[in-house]
Amino acid sequence: MKGKIVVISGPSGCGKGTVIAKLLDRDSSLKLSVSMTTREPRPNEASGREYYFVSREEFEKRIAAGDLLEYTVYNENYYGTPKTELSKAQEQGTDILLDIEIEGAENVRKSAPDNLITIFLAPPSFEELRRRLTLRGTEDPEVIERRLARAEKELAEKDKYDYVVINDDLESTVDELYYIIKNK
Repeated sequence: MKGKIVVISGPSGCGKGTVIAKLLDRDSSLKLSVSMTTREPRPNEASGREYYFVSREEFEKRIAAGDLLEYTVYNENYYGTPKTELSKAQEQGTDILLDIEIEGAENVRKSAPDNLITIFLAPPSFEELRRRLTLRGTEDPEVIERRLARAEKELAEKDKYDYVVINDDLESTVDELYYIIKNK
């Protein structure tokens, strides 16, 4: 039985990373697809764990070689999903989670892989999203404003997903996503 591909998207600061970490802690049979990016690592991030951090030139070589299921540019950096990791997990029957932006999700939908579930994780409010981004303390105010402007556009796309889950309580959000992944 082929594993499911579960796309989880949502604005920066909506809690995708935290929710995904909780899902992985809950069920060791779930696997996170590690995306590739040209952005600089944040403190405590390691290549191969959160992302594969590569140069712009390396990323563009991967695009030309057709090695990516999807890719997009976000805040002037490339982000993409390597095909090899995904196909291997699916063939092994492993459900694999993709934490990707809305453009990437659209590209995955267009490629029509088997067993695809798309989930949009939304913040309870725009004000709460601003608060979360500010408290994270990883970006300067200009970057936060760019992320918020992008978030407005992303929120307008949420109805294109199979499911929309509002992350207003961490444990209930994790429960809801886990139910969707295991039962749909």
